Amino acid sequence: MSESKLAGQFFDAAIDLLARVRDEEAQNVAAAGEVIADTVASGGRLFAFGAGHSSLAAQDVVYRAGGFAVMNLLAVPGVVGVDVVPATLGSALERVDGLAAAVLDTSPAQAGDTLVIISLSGRNALPVEMALNARALGLKVIGVTSVAYADSTSSRHTTGTFLKDHCDVVLDSKIAIGDTVLTHDAIEAPFAPASTVVTSALMQAMMAAAAETLAERGVEPPLLRSGNVDGGHEWNGRVMAENRARIFYRHA
Repeated sequence: MSESKLAGQFFDAAIDLLARVRDEEAQNVAAAGEVIADTVASGGRLFAFGAGHSSLAAQDVVYRAGGFAVMNLLAVPGVVGVDVVPATLGSALERVDGLAAAVLDTSPAQAGDTLVIISLSGRNALPVEMALNARALGLKVIGVTSVAYADSTSSRHTTGTFLKDHCDVVLDSKIAIGDTVLTHDAIEAPFAPASTVVTSALMQAMMAAAAETLAERGVEPPLLRSGNVDGGHEWNGRVMAENRARIFYRHA
């Protein structure tokens, strides 16, 4: 069987995007790492939020081998993934005014914590209000979004603003409007979205920068190990016990 030309083109497009964000977002990634490190060093908690497929990048840094034990998923029922039926309900909930305030008011997030909000377009009510309300509560907000949407689309929030307008640090994924990176003469719609690859890489780069900053300060990052290596469970049990008050995905 011959190789797929389009598969190779997708890899090339993804690699080009990764190289671009590596070079153009280096300072912002370092700044986001500083915010994360400051929060961890001061005893604060970390939260990540994303709706729909943006939730994948949020989940990727929660309870993850090699990740920070104190990173928690801020889940909004119905918008975390495509498990809700109909799947279009999740998209509709992203546009509901007031939902973000209700979520934050009933969450453990508090002043001194950091919230990472992931939204490709950054135009829907939910991520915009999440950022607005989080900052009002005294949280630091890191936004991971595509600034191109703010330049070429209209906001769906009553303020007319985007996620990027309400963040302490913004990481621009450089994803083009529509997300897809491939076209074909015999296929009517563009296809092959790259936002998950790039956004997850930005998230992991940010966490790596945070670990580096903590190490430079002489602070041991609260990292988890793989449970599939010898001693991993014991290591994780100790780290979780030491950070029990900052972990909300486990209460035992």
